[in-house]
Amino acid sequence: MIEVRNLYKSFEDKMILEDVSSTFEKGKTSLIIGASGSGKSVMLKNIVGLFKPDKGEVLYDKRDFLKADRDTKTDIRRDIGMLFQGGALFDSFDVEKNVKFPLDVLTDMPEDEKLDRVNAVLKRVSLENTNKRMPSEISGGMQKRVGIARAIVNQSKYLFCDEPNSGLDPQTSIQIDQLLAEITDEYNITTVIVTHDMNSVMEIGEYILFLCDRRKLWEGSNEDIVHSGVKELDDFVFANKMMRRLKNLS
Repeated sequence: MIEVRNLYKSFEDKMILEDVSSTFEKGKTSLIIGASGSGKSVMLKNIVGLFKPDKGEVLYDKRDFLKADRDTKTDIRRDIGMLFQGGALFDSFDVEKNVKFPLDVLTDMPEDEKLDRVNAVLKRVSLENTNKRMPSEISGGMQKRVGIARAIVNQSKYLFCDEPNSGLDPQTSIQIDQLLAEITDEYNITTVIVTHDMNSVMEIGEYILFLCDRRKLWEGSNEDIVHSGVKELDDFVFANKMMRRLKNLS
């Protein structure tokens, strides 16, 4: 579980996040949504330690990440898996080396155990026998699955995804959503996804945090979002024509 308490973040004189609190539970797919510039990615980067908040707390299973000593921060970072927006694979590494990279950097595991772990996660994302292929030789959807395999190869407890469906066609996006939801459930991971994809929200959004004008304006599940009664959220959700039809039918 990850707890965010009263988070503030500004750049120079511009406030980006103001008094945002939330709880992301283990074994659930949690989504952060909002319009461009609402602070979604900034919040994610504050949680994982890429940015330092001006005020607030970030707790990983009751461990205060911001006030932790060096060893505790290192332990927490070892438990974090990250799927970046563009996949962020190393172009000069084949699939196997890309997936193995966190094990090379963060562990002293013997090489044969590393390869066993790599093959296990590649099988889990349905990419068996792709070890020696280069990123340029596989599709965008396969690259995202390699990214997911790399994010979980170190048996991560916390999985963060920044716009995982960016650049993908609708069918591939659905497959990536389903894979993330399945992995979250099977491995009991705390998964936090930044997205603007309403299909993802409706399909896998067990917990949804809506950011608007620097603040948390609403939180709830995908079952509740259609009837939120929050004008700004309705405007965001039903800007999609398909979602408008859903609202009219409900």
